[in-house]
Amino acid sequence: MDSVLIRGDASNLVNAPERRVLLVRGDIVTMNASRTVLRDGAVAVTGEVIIDIGSFAELRQKFPDATVIGRTDTIVTPGYINAHQHFTGDRLVQSCIPDAIDSQDAIYNWAVPVHTGHTGDDDELSSTLAAIAAVTNGITCTVEAGTVAHPERVAAGLHRVGLRATIGRWGWDTEGLPFSAPTDEVLDEQRALVTKYPPGGIVEAWVTLVGHDLMSDALVAGASDLARRLNTGMTFHMSPHSGDPVTYLARTGLRPLVHLDRLGVLGEHVLIGHAVHLDNAEVELLLTTRTAVASCPWAYLRLAQGFIGASRHDELFRRGGRIALGCDGENAGDAVDILKSAALFVGIARDRAVDPFSLTSDDAMALATVRGADAIGKGDLIGSIEVGKQADLVVHSTQGAEFTPRGIDPVRQIIWASDGRSVNDVLIAGREVVRDGRCVTVDIDGLRAAADERRDALLASRSTG
Repeated sequence: MDSVLIRGDASNLVNAPERRVLLVRGDIVTMNASRTVLRDGAVAVTGEVIIDIGSFAELRQKFPDATVIGRTDTIVTPGYINAHQHFTGDRLVQSCIPDAIDSQDAIYNWAVPVHTGHTGDDDELSSTLAAIAAVTNGITCTVEAGTVAHPERVAAGLHRVGLRATIGRWGWDTEGLPFSAPTDEVLDEQRALVTKYPPGGIVEAWVTLVGHDLMSDALVAGASDLARRLNTGMTFHMSPHSGDPVTYLARTGLRPLVHLDRLGVLGEHVLIGHAVHLDNAEVELLLTTRTAVASCPWAYLRLAQGFIGASRHDELFRRGGRIALGCDGENAGDAVDILKSAALFVGIARDRAVDPFSLTSDDAMALATVRGADAIGKGDLIGSIEVGKQADLVVHSTQGAEFTPRGIDPVRQIIWASDGRSVNDVLIAGREVVRDGRCVTVDIDGLRAAADERRDALLASRSTG
C-alpha cells in the first residue's frame, strides 16, 4: 500500500545516501488527529526526524538496509510527556520521606533541608538518576519544576542520558528565605540561564519561579514579560492544596489566578504546576487565556491534598483546556512513570462523574502524548507519530503477563493493564537511549554506590542540621 500519514515533504531526507535509516516496528499508535493505529506497521527514522510511516512490509522494501527496532508483536507509541518533575534534591532520598505527614511537613522538614545539603555533584547525580527513571518508563520530554542552586549540573546529567527537557533556576524574592534575592537579580539570573540554554535544544531553559506566595507582584509580572520576550516558557507552582487561595485572598483580596491575570501574567507561554484548588472564575481564566496546567495526581494522593474532591482538571480537559500530566518530586510522587499518572487521572475522573463515557483510555494516552505536548508548547515538534516530527518513540514489549493474551485495543491495554514496566526501547530525537529495558547512554549500575552513599549523607545532615 502507499505510505500514510505523510506530513510535509521528507524526500530530501529519504534520498540522502549518507543518512542511516531506522525502522521502528510494531502496532503503531500514531496519536494523530484521526488516532490511526497501524497493525504491523513501521516508522522510518533518519537523523532526528520521522521520514515515513506505513506497513512494515512496504517500508522494509523501501529501506532494505535499515536497522529494525521492535517486532511484529510490539506496540509503538509517541514518547511520553512529563510536564512537572523535580530533578534535584529528593531523588537521592526517594521513598525515605514518610507518608504519614502532611505536605508542608514533607516540604519544610524534609525536602528543604535535603536541598540545603546538596552539592553540585549531588544535583548532577540526582538529575541523571531521575532521567534514567524517566526514559526507562518511556518519558522522552520533561519540564523541570525548578533547580535551587546548580541548574548547569542538572543539564549535564540530562545531556548524559539524552532526555529532552527544560530546566530552570528557581527564583524567589521573599526576604529572609535561603537563596532569596532582589527582584532584578532573580530576573537577571533567569535571563542568563535562558541565554545559555536557548529554545530549540534538547535541553533548554525556561523562566522558572517557585510560585505560591513566594514571589512579589513585580517578580512574577517581570518574569512573565521576560518569557514572552525570550520566546520561551514559564512555569511555577500554585494551589496544590488550599493554602494558596487563603494567602492570596488575605494579601490581595483576590484568588491567585485572578490576581495573576490582573498583573498580565497568564497566557499560552505559562505552565502552572498543580492548580488543584480553583474556583469558577479561575477555571474560566485558564480556558480564555490558554494558560496550561500540569496535573500530578499520583503526588496529590500520596500527600492527601484533596485532589479527588476539589480538582477541576477533568473539566479543563473536556472543555479543551491545555492540560498535561506530571510526576512531581520524591517528596510527593516517588514514581517517575507518566502512565501511572494517566490511568489515575482518568480513573478518578470516571469515578467522580459516575460516568464510563466521561473519559477513556484514549484520553489518558492523549494526556501523556499529544495533549501533553500541546500544553507545554511543543505540539508541532513531538506528541504524535507523524512525518516531519521529531523521532521520540517508545516501543512496548508485549511479552509480559500483563499483555497475555493480547487485547484488541493496544491503548486500552497499555493504560489499564500496564505501565512503564513494559517499555523495551526508546528513541529521543532519533537516538536510541533505551534498549531491552535498560538505559544505554548511562549505566545505572555504575551509579548505585554513589547514590547510596549520598542518600545516607543527606539523611544524616538533615538529622543533625
